[in-house]
Amino acid sequence: MTAADTPAGSPESPGSPGHAGRPLAVVTGASSGIGAATARRLAEAGHHVVLTARREDRVEALAAELTAAGHHATAYALDVTDRSAVDAFAASLERFPSVDVLVNNAGGALGADPVATGDPADWRDMYEVNVIGTLHMTQALLPALTASGAGTVVVVSSTAGHATYEGGAGYVAAKNGARVLAETLRLEIVGTPVRVIEIAPGMVRTDEFATTRFRGDTEKAAKVYAGVPDPLSADDVADTITWAVTRPAHVNIDLLVVRPRAQASNSKVHREL
Repeated sequence: MTAADTPAGSPESPGSPGHAGRPLAVVTGASSGIGAATARRLAEAGHHVVLTARREDRVEALAAELTAAGHHATAYALDVTDRSAVDAFAASLERFPSVDVLVNNAGGALGADPVATGDPADWRDMYEVNVIGTLHMTQALLPALTASGAGTVVVVSSTAGHATYEGGAGYVAAKNGARVLAETLRLEIVGTPVRVIEIAPGMVRTDEFATTRFRGDTEKAAKVYAGVPDPLSADDVADTITWAVTRPAHVNIDLLVVRPRAQASNSKVHREL
């Protein structure tokens, strides 16, 4: 079997504790940034975390770190834009007693071009991962989340999904899609035992987000945060996600917008230059 067939921390792995009666939380995009930080926080809060991302080495290393610390973790290499792979992943979770939490975190931005010159391929890629990937995961796991009797779907959107800015239309459109997906799902499944939570972070400084957006140009990436005192960290957002997830099952945090104090809006940021 491959590492994806027998993930680190799975019942087949030596020393694995399995589900052990803990709530099971699936986190997408868990190889870095907010996803990795959320996996750590949920594990510390007592969840068995299933870490998914395309970079198998990263999620396996994180699962090993968490299990070494006495937590419960499983790694699974997954591309959320591949529906057949997502369905296979959902089937693999049947060995666990329940699936309790899905954190749809996988996403990202590409480019900062104006509408007039933006690359349609970038727009398509952003829509695929931010919206269609979230749709794939939610559809595939919703039956298990419902069967758990107290399921939670988290959609990590962005303040970009609530207000636009120049040079951000492609990302704004994608995050608007993720926001509307969450809002509509909440309407459609009201009365079922599943909460739908949207977390919309503002300016978050992570190792990869801005660098990926500017295709590896670290100078451009650094300018995004230049002079900003204390932008949010990945752990700040992870703490917020974990707080929302760990509220009593009848409490639904519909939308939580979280920004650093220095950011009043997407276009109004205090900088000390």
